[in-house]
Amino acid sequence: MARRWLGTAAVTLGLAVAATGQPRPGLNAAAEIASVKRVIAARREYQHALEQLRNFYDASGDAENLRWAEDELKQFHRVTKPAYVIDLDIGGPGLRPEQNVPAANDLYRRAMQFKDKGFGTELTDNRIRAELLLQQILGQYPTSNKCPDAAYQLGDIFESKKPPQHRRAVVYFERCVQWNPATSFDARLRIARIYDRHLNDKARAADWYRAVLAYETEERRRQEAERRLGELKPATER
Repeated sequence: MARRWLGTAAVTLGLAVAATGQPRPGLNAAAEIASVKRVIAARREYQHALEQLRNFYDASGDAENLRWAEDELKQFHRVTKPAYVIDLDIGGPGLRPEQNVPAANDLYRRAMQFKDKGFGTELTDNRIRAELLLQQILGQYPTSNKCPDAAYQLGDIFESKKPPQHRRAVVYFERCVQWNPATSFDARLRIARIYDRHLNDKARAADWYRAVLAYETEERRRQEAERRLGELKPATER
């Protein structure tokens, strides 16, 4: 039996101050934010309308129209929804999500049952299902201690997309560390690699490799950071 598609109207995928959070020269920030908010609201309304229609046909036993509504909802979730303004996409670094929230724990377990399962189209769709559930944690339960883990998993999903969303991924990995400095995930190393290999910011990459050495105890992570710092040293000292 086909998996029923997940999602509630409260969950919206996508919202770009640059990954650094700095305003871009010449950009009317207020106009950009207003425009992006309209797009977000339109996405929510479209998703909500599709879910209501799907539920209506499900309750009324109209199998053909139910399939059409389910397929349209599936295609909506498959469409790339860029993070135009990252500050509208995820909470700030000052968040302190430290509470044990059972509902958020359950959402995280469900997300991990989907994430990285299957092959081909099934894998892609399961990552989207996981993405929806993880975003629901951040949106509905911002005090949950699962938020840092959810941010890490979302960073991993964004980095694995085709094409990869490196600027979005790096912010989510950063939030994982900022919200839980003691995280067991390799978020610091993932951040350093992205700045190093994909965003061409060697100075920032070096800072994060040094953070790996300062905070991490896992030897393979430390060895990679130390090796790459040695390779980067001539470039960062110029």
